[in-house]
Amino acid sequence: MGAAHAEYRERVPKRKNTFSEWRRHLAQRAVHASWAWVQRTGSVTAAHPGRFRFGAMGTGTRLAFPLGTVFGEPWIHLGAHCIVGEQVTLTAGLMPDLDLGPDPILRLGDGVVLGRGSHVIADTTVTIGSDCYFGPYVYVTSTNHSYDDPHEPIGKQWPRMEPVEIGPGCWIGTGAVILPGARIGRNVVVAAGAVVRGTVPDHAVVAGAPARVVRRWTPAEGWQPPLRTPAPVPIPEGMTPDQLNALAGLDEETAARLAELDDDTIARLAELDAEA
Repeated sequence: MGAAHAEYRERVPKRKNTFSEWRRHLAQRAVHASWAWVQRTGSVTAAHPGRFRFGAMGTGTRLAFPLGTVFGEPWIHLGAHCIVGEQVTLTAGLMPDLDLGPDPILRLGDGVVLGRGSHVIADTTVTIGSDCYFGPYVYVTSTNHSYDDPHEPIGKQWPRMEPVEIGPGCWIGTGAVILPGARIGRNVVVAAGAVVRGTVPDHAVVAGAPARVVRRWTPAEGWQPPLRTPAPVPIPEGMTPDQLNALAGLDEETAARLAELDDDTIARLAELDAEA
């Protein structure tokens, strides 16, 4: 009888403590709302720099909270409309409280985006051009360990420093490493996980460790090797969200027929649609 009763109790669903679940749900909402408030309040902007005194910070630039390690701010110049993600480290100089002279050491152009967890270590000059986009966990450094003396621990040997320059319009993929002395040209794609040293020409794609050029564009030859996929078609000006939703619902055959229409026909169809 006792065994049968125990089996019955196991099969019957247990009643949930509705009040306890309600309190848990309310606590979750409170925690998320509080964290969102902390993130908004803790972010650093030109209007609300907190304890940080950057050498320059442009309009619309924001450093997300929580920040990574930040020091040497007087020698860090940030352009306008930059986005610095959570846990991003920005340093100028080997350590805090050094006098680095009259010129900036770390300079970001306008519209730079640094992905979450990235590090930019500028013991000597590091320049990142405008409209560069970094994926998460990119590491840029102007300093490298030296190991000339085989009898001295490497961490105790004086490091080597070389300036780093990243041209405007670049995309730096997740986990890429940019080493001292790197000179990356304009509109360069650095593949995820690549390790870049030396000079990279404009309009190139580099990948690997060490990174090498795997594709490049020149005015005379275009992309070599040729691109495997067609270039994306930009959304026409004036396109409304409703029109985009309507296009998304088309099957491939209908979409292909529409793509073959000339501009005059498309304009006439648009007029008829507006009249309807």
